[in-house]
Amino acid sequence: MKIAVTGSNGFTGRFFAAAAATAGHEIVPLLSDLNDSTGLQRELQAANPDALVHLAAISFVGHADDEAFYKVNVIGSMNVLNALCTLQRPVKKVLLASSANIYGNSPHSPIAEDQIPSPVNHYAMSKLAMEYMARTYADRLPLVITRPFNYTGPGQAANFVIPKIVGHFRERRATIELGNIHVEREFNDIRMIGAAYLALLQYGQAAETYNVCTGQTYNLQSVIAQLSAMTGHALTIHVNPAFVRANEVHRLCGDPRKLNACMAAHGIELPAPDLADTLRWMLREDAP
Repeated sequence: MKIAVTGSNGFTGRFFAAAAATAGHEIVPLLSDLNDSTGLQRELQAANPDALVHLAAISFVGHADDEAFYKVNVIGSMNVLNALCTLQRPVKKVLLASSANIYGNSPHSPIAEDQIPSPVNHYAMSKLAMEYMARTYADRLPLVITRPFNYTGPGQAANFVIPKIVGHFRERRATIELGNIHVEREFNDIRMIGAAYLALLQYGQAAETYNVCTGQTYNLQSVIAQLSAMTGHALTIHVNPAFVRANEVHRLCGDPRKLNACMAAHGIELPAPDLADTLRWMLREDAP
């Protein structure tokens, strides 16, 4: 299968491309800016892909430009979908990466896909707006939407919390400044995410949304304790009020049953490294 990919050079894109290539698929990177509708249309018409995976986005919640979230994550995604609609040969599947952040501070945990969204920041709101916008194309494009919960691995940008902490341990720094260390998140392995996206691109049901998660959460104190045990190094933690976000989501834990049912129906077993495996991998190398 020939798969066009936005964001193929990004953290997630590199691992998705590796998983797809290993499975024998051809990856066609889309290099146009998401706000360059003409460039996107030209690239897609030249590629004539069988499917598309849309990963390009502003994904850091603390990004300084709130307006950019909507220009890139919503309008940029609309440009991608518009370009797909111009193809003479319809694509077989389109996978759009949304985010579990759309759930916000959900009263339920683990969170299933039918939970009413309650975004608490512009990143999450832009991703939810992207989902609603994309649904207007459901009669023209076979869309699958994914909501990944937090994940990490080598090569993730250092402004994300797990790479930041790992980097401090690798460099054996004495102190680290963090925000709220009591929040709970899934910190899944990027290899699982890449494999899940590839499987959902092939077998996900069009017009459906899937959590990509494991249901296992950790707080940052437990992450630091694991890294300290692995390295024999201790860090002093300073909570910097500037890093504590307003309307912080306290616990973000997904219900993986829908994803697992899809995988089981097609005999697929996703990679399942635990957090300790992922952290050891990150300590060994900066990038894949």
